[in-house]
Amino acid sequence: MTVQYLPVRSRRARASERGRMRQEEFARRVGLHPDLLRRFVALGLVPAVRDADGRLWFTTSQVAAVARLQRLRAALPLNYAALGLVVDLLDRITELETELRIRGRTEPLRPPAGPEPTDSDQTRSAQWT
Repeated sequence: MTVQYLPVRSRRARASERGRMRQEEFARRVGLHPDLLRRFVALGLVPAVRDADGRLWFTTSQVAAVARLQRLRAALPLNYAALGLVVDLLDRITELETELRIRGRTEPLRPPAGPEPTDSDQTRSAQWT
């Protein structure tokens, strides 16, 4: 006696969907309304990938990025468009601090412009102020 099984589609995610979440699942995980999540995507705050059907897909690593946006929004009186600027500036500051740490710079960032002023220069400038 042989047993025959009906063909069943596997529930495993395709290679393109591994590590990604649909919009609804991602919104539930980060605690946002799906419409607000779409607004974040439209403003460029959260990158997303659209599939052929137009659905949004997010990576699991973006959960931390959305949590950062929520913390900044709660702490600062900013609108969502300004949050993008703040996040960009904070990222840039982090990059620059990392570069400085890697280089191990101990000298000043800008060398002095010219010779140091003498006492007579300081008394002359005080007379003009």
